[in-house]
Amino acid sequence: MTFNRIRSGLLALALLAAGSVCAQTWPSGPIRLVVPFPPGGSVDMVARAVGKRLGDALGQPVVVDNRAGASGDIAAEFVARSAPDGQTLFVTSSGVLAANQFLYKRTGFDSLKDFAPVIRIANQPNILMVHPSIPAKSVQELVALARAEPGKITMGHAGVGTGQHIAAQQFSSMSGVSVLQVPYKGGAPAMTDLLGGQIQTMFQTSPEAVSYVRDGRLRALAITSARRSPLLPNLPTVAEAGIPGYESITWIGMVVPAGTPKPIIARLNMELNKALQADMGKQFAELALEPVGGTPEEMTDTIRKDSAQYGSILKAAGVEPQ
Repeated sequence: MTFNRIRSGLLALALLAAGSVCAQTWPSGPIRLVVPFPPGGSVDMVARAVGKRLGDALGQPVVVDNRAGASGDIAAEFVARSAPDGQTLFVTSSGVLAANQFLYKRTGFDSLKDFAPVIRIANQPNILMVHPSIPAKSVQELVALARAEPGKITMGHAGVGTGQHIAAQQFSSMSGVSVLQVPYKGGAPAMTDLLGGQIQTMFQTSPEAVSYVRDGRLRALAITSARRSPLLPNLPTVAEAGIPGYESITWIGMVVPAGTPKPIIARLNMELNKALQADMGKQFAELALEPVGGTPEEMTDTIRKDSAQYGSILKAAGVEPQ
């Protein structure tokens, strides 16, 4: 065995030992859980539930730090540059980690190099809704209306590159219809205009959409997941409703700065998998979110796969990085 190989082996053992010692003393104080969006949205709701569960399990307070701006890039860059000691966690969405690289020439982070994935926490399907003044009572009827008047049906979304925009692009592409897409700065103003009839239809994340559907203020036509939601069992999937093969979901997951010791990542993964199989999973299901869980490796594969898919969809839509 050469001296270089011996030295490399000793270095690897030293790093492993250091990581083990770090994990034994971790957490050393309050944990910062960074969220890339303002309070009140679905990512924030998930983060606060995760923070409560981890705080109880780890015996240290978990402080949620909302760092909104630049479609999540501000928070992501902050986390990417944070110390990899397990004291900074990042609960974020597929839009930030898989889509933003195709929206901006500079993001300040690399999704696959600057973060170590921990777990995919939940899937977030969208619900296709129309204003009650629109006569369409099914996906097929909406498609027929759009075909009869190409470019006349107005479909709002929360902004270029968001899950709602991706869902709208897939809808247009797979149904072969042309709608007038109206981008907003967030889902809330789009919902306000949909409720007021200024736009006719939109895809909205399930937690924000369910209450409007239940009280009849908006008409739901379909859900974008592969399976129906237990909260709205009579609502068909888009695939069932006339666009075979259609599925469009965003996800919420946790990553940490690259270089975070593997024993810390394993502990976080274990605690969150346990919680998703128990009360926290039930809580998410009541919000129309689909609890997921799984391994860090599966989360890595998801980021890589969705990055390729989002890039293809946005390129086909003619979106150029700004």
